[in-house]
Amino acid sequence: MIKILFVCLGNICRSPMAEYVMRDMVEKAGLSERFTIESAATSPYEVGSPIYPPARKKLSRNGIDASPHRSRQIRQEDYDNYDLIIGMDASNMRHMLRVFGGDDEGKLSLLLQHCGRSGDVADPWYTGDFDATWRDVNDGCRAILHALRTQYGW
Repeated sequence: MIKILFVCLGNICRSPMAEYVMRDMVEKAGLSERFTIESAATSPYEVGSPIYPPARKKLSRNGIDASPHRSRQIRQEDYDNYDLIIGMDASNMRHMLRVFGGDDEGKLSLLLQHCGRSGDVADPWYTGDFDATWRDVNDGCRAILHALRTQYGW
């Protein structure tokens, strides 16, 4: 079982979008039983909140239901519980490194690194551009799934 945790600042826009997009891709590939996919926040600001309505709307328009989501904050034990912990931006990465006390096992990465791009997934909470976030999330998730399928021969 591959366990993936997507991480952003509040866990109400980018990381839940990545969580539900990745779940959808895995389900459509017939690989759901091989994965646990979740998301979390680096900050406590939105703990317990549902996904931000415009993010939910963007997912819904693409046939993805994210209604059960509730934001939670990362915990130190997440490092041991997940195989891949994927941040949306450099600030997320710095915070994860502090919470986890480093990355001795090489589990941490930025989403766009997986599709050969540098930079951050723009936060639509500030930009209002959910289309750009959708594209980045899809590109990153598609690349992660492709790499895992190649690695494990699925």
